[in-house]
Amino acid sequence: MKTIITSTGDNLASKFDLRFGRAGWFCLFDRTTKSIDFIENSFKNTNGGAGTKTSEMAAKLGASQVISGDFGPKAKTMLEKFNIQMIILNESELSVQDVINQINQN
Repeated sequence: MKTIITSTGDNLASKFDLRFGRAGWFCLFDRTTKSIDFIENSFKNTNGGAGTKTSEMAAKLGASQVISGDFGPKAKTMLEKFNIQMIILNESELSVQDVINQINQN
């Protein structure tokens, strides 16, 4: 199972990003293999449709779930269409590593 965690940077010490469509980076965490990859969000500065485009990107990456602080209405619709679970965390002080630690505890 692959999980996307929105991130402000490209490493485990980076802060969790509360934005989905405008997040700087995505941490792709594979729960089965424990592999971690960071992918830059090329849509973060798009004039419009960032949520839709990042939702499509999540589907292409094979994500089963996305952890972020907020999802816009269009992103929610697209993620539901792709059957990708949305998990909302409102803790901006967490690092990506903190979020992964929470996933591993469950």
